[in-house]
Amino acid sequence: MSPYPRRQVLGAAMAVTASAALPLAAATEAGATERVDQQGAAVGEQSAARQWAPVPDPVPVPLDSLYDNDGLDTASARGGDFDGSGYTFPGEELPAGRVEVDGIVFDFPASTAGAKNNVVALGQRVDLPKGRYLSAVFLTAGSYGNAAGQATVHYADGSTSTAGLSGADWYAAGGPLSVPYRYTPDGTKDEHSVGIGTSEVWTDPQREAVAITLPVTNPAEANKTSLHVFALSLQPVAQGRALALRDTRSTSSLLEPGGAQSVEATVVNAGTVAILAADDVTVRVDVPGARTVQPARIRRLDPGEQARIHIGIRNRAGTAPGTQQDGSVTVRGRGAQAATTDRRLTLGTADYQPTDASLSGHQAPYWFNDAKFGIFIHWGVYSVPAWAPVGVQYAEWYWDQMQDPNNPTYAYHRDTYGTDFAYDDFIPRFTAEKFDPRAWVELFRDAGAQYHVLTSKHHEGFALWDTKVSDRNAVKLGPKRDLVKELFTASRRYAPELHRGLYFSMPEWFNPDSPWMGHAPRNPYTLEPVPYTGYTAGKDFVKDYQAPQMLELIHGYDPEIIWCDIGGENDSLHVLAEYFNHAKNRARPIEVAVDDRSGIAFHDFTTPEYTTYENTVVAKWEASRGLDPRSYGYNRATPDDAYMTAEEVVHSLVDIVSKNGNFLLDIGPRADGTIPEIMQTRLRETGAWLAVNGEAIYGTTYWSRMAQLGDDLRFTVRPDEAFYIHSLTKPGAKLTVEAPVPVRAGDRVTMLGHDRPLTWTVHNGALVIDVPESARRAGQHVWVFKVEWHG
Repeated sequence: MSPYPRRQVLGAAMAVTASAALPLAAATEAGATERVDQQGAAVGEQSAARQWAPVPDPVPVPLDSLYDNDGLDTASARGGDFDGSGYTFPGEELPAGRVEVDGIVFDFPASTAGAKNNVVALGQRVDLPKGRYLSAVFLTAGSYGNAAGQATVHYADGSTSTAGLSGADWYAAGGPLSVPYRYTPDGTKDEHSVGIGTSEVWTDPQREAVAITLPVTNPAEANKTSLHVFALSLQPVAQGRALALRDTRSTSSLLEPGGAQSVEATVVNAGTVAILAADDVTVRVDVPGARTVQPARIRRLDPGEQARIHIGIRNRAGTAPGTQQDGSVTVRGRGAQAATTDRRLTLGTADYQPTDASLSGHQAPYWFNDAKFGIFIHWGVYSVPAWAPVGVQYAEWYWDQMQDPNNPTYAYHRDTYGTDFAYDDFIPRFTAEKFDPRAWVELFRDAGAQYHVLTSKHHEGFALWDTKVSDRNAVKLGPKRDLVKELFTASRRYAPELHRGLYFSMPEWFNPDSPWMGHAPRNPYTLEPVPYTGYTAGKDFVKDYQAPQMLELIHGYDPEIIWCDIGGENDSLHVLAEYFNHAKNRARPIEVAVDDRSGIAFHDFTTPEYTTYENTVVAKWEASRGLDPRSYGYNRATPDDAYMTAEEVVHSLVDIVSKNGNFLLDIGPRADGTIPEIMQTRLRETGAWLAVNGEAIYGTTYWSRMAQLGDDLRFTVRPDEAFYIHSLTKPGAKLTVEAPVPVRAGDRVTMLGHDRPLTWTVHNGALVIDVPESARRAGQHVWVFKVEWHG
């Protein structure tokens, strides 16, 4: 096993058809009816109200007869082919037999020479032990991308329900079963982490399940996205009130207010009775050397739902940070113990060491989870030529693209600037003369963003700060200004509620000491060498240049996010350990985050670009893209009508947030520092929508049952307070939600921006909301309905 087996936990949300919804009571604006036996529990259960039912153990389901792919090899036993290109998992780094992942027990296949060990999802039927289950949990991975599709659950009465089943790209996302390398077709090690994650399918606990049909993806072939299933376990339902604990662990995160250390756990309602405020459910930690100062509380959790909770603890006097102790996490309710689990906990956070094991204790801070929406800013020398074929290429890749005679940029540059005009000749034209950092940050604030990330240095190697290890920077050349400092100073002064981050390219295309593209700068038309302006060759690229620059940013600017790109050769273990220690040991500590592109296995969040995940991914992620159809940097060729509309921005934001992601929306300023009007307009339009609907975005979580229903509905949850239904199309006179919405008699339903109580009822398990014309007119882009929980 790798030293970081648990921190990259992936999962997919569950979807369900109307037939799987639990019965709900009807209510009207005038008065609500009594909920009639909602959870299928006997009315006489009140006499045993203080009893908590035991939770049945998960049931592993053998898949041996369906295995059709060999994805596990060892150093001594070769022959597998996981992805159709001959790459495989290292079997010696993975468990064999019974293994617990996120609190669920699986039977993991052994890496036996020549044996099949996973199923490529092509519509196979998996027979199940007949029974009533809350969910089916799979160990999955995707090859050649994130793989997803619809699984079908079959019940004994002949009915079915459907749900999303997914696997994150084994090469890009890692997983709870992460390993530090993979085997190449020739048997050597590719030192890049790969992993297997979890994906959970909701099943109807009121019906007996008998089988699951897997989605139809692609055969395991090169350049085709395939979904691989390694193992399956079922969670049986318990009759009555029952709670289970999963994935309990201490973290490095702090809780506000007060800054207590967070211990996390997932609480699952594994029974048939809803948890309500009157049940007085709390979760505490008992461990020598620390005390619980902030217990977690659960006020509403329907059968089959999950809640990720945070318990605050503080070390007692004499307990050193980083002390490990055996302790327990206990759920209590109705005056009795409902669930408990024993765990070895780390009390407080010791200084980080430059090792995989040490960094693996870090995770994305809670502010980042709650922020949801940020602004990416691509600004550099590439903002001068600012050209690429519209919707096809990144304009910020101009210098690289002009090297290829077959690329349109090659001809464009020749015809526009001439064959003797070097890329670095653009540097004097990168003036930033109209750069107004205050106007920038106030625009970001007005857009409803919670953080911003500026390109401190892109692949061209031109730094926007006063770096001391090279003169190739904006203080010595071009603008003659420290652009990073000016933006951060303005942000702290005029928009202090915003969090500040910096993008940093790990390699440089044509740095003469380590050219990513294989050669130092040259004239693409004559192939004659040209200068790398401001840079003196002869350095150790990593030790004398890359790492020192990253440390300059860390110590000089205090970024709360370092958004690395590309990876490659690096000293990221040392740099990130220093980053985390600097942040936590300040007089006023800050909590920081790092993405998955620093060249090492560790990361706090993953970063799909110009794409998103199809289902919920429980490990934190952030999708980025430009307002431009295919560019982060400014592209002068893009017409205004090709940019994202406000509706497209809002739809993307809602979709991403419903699946546990953040949306990092990019703008590309011009070389003079002005932000194109169309970009400003789109940001302000987005901010206007968030001013009305932001409570359904900021600080919310994904719904554990499903992220979406069909193409038009998405869901978010404000724990213990409210449930939100996002309609991506303008609703009619009635909005019908064919899903087990957590609503009961006494709850209040409104539409944000309208706020008057709406009449609602439940029909055949579907929530039906009456939507008056005044409410329909009040909304735009996405209409958000709030189920405010009472009782």
